[in-house]
Amino acid sequence: MSADFTAAREIMVDSQVRTQDVTDAAVIDAMRAFPRESLAPAGKSWLAYADTEIEYAPGRWMLRPREVAKLLQAAQAKTSEAALALSAPYAAAILELMGLSVTKLDAADPVAGAWDVIVCEGAVAAAPSAWKDALAPGGRLVVVERDGPVGRAMLYVRTEQGIASRSLFDSTPPVLAGFEAVRSFAL
Repeated sequence: MSADFTAAREIMVDSQVRTQDVTDAAVIDAMRAFPRESLAPAGKSWLAYADTEIEYAPGRWMLRPREVAKLLQAAQAKTSEAALALSAPYAAAILELMGLSVTKLDAADPVAGAWDVIVCEGAVAAAPSAWKDALAPGGRLVVVERDGPVGRAMLYVRTEQGIASRSLFDSTPPVLAGFEAVRSFAL
């Protein structure tokens, strides 16, 4: 079975990642090396290389491989930087293989510190202020914001003037439990 997963991993990188303008060699090499099936829940390892999200815990999802690759490329992660992976098991594994020091937390856990890179797998209605506040000078946060049928992958960067943001690409992952948009009654 492992030979099948090795071939599937190569196909995933060649058909889902490289075709999406992902050119960062460190991201591509790490994705070729890491056994994504090891993160899939029992009975779902066959989904590891499919073009789909995988629910690994209630309300928590691994993003599609292409979306993780595009987020990590936008984050421009560098060896020896400190990264925070929020409900992001696959992104954490890739960042570790790229030589970053990675701390893993659930997205609902309190976030503090000064991080060079913060990544979240799954969507949130809006990136919490606490996540942006936890960026070190020059730090980058990559996350999908979704408050409707289609979300937007976003890059936030701490600059000397404050937090700058840039929209990256459309994305439709499930919203993480606890991070849904708060609806209010209106007439």
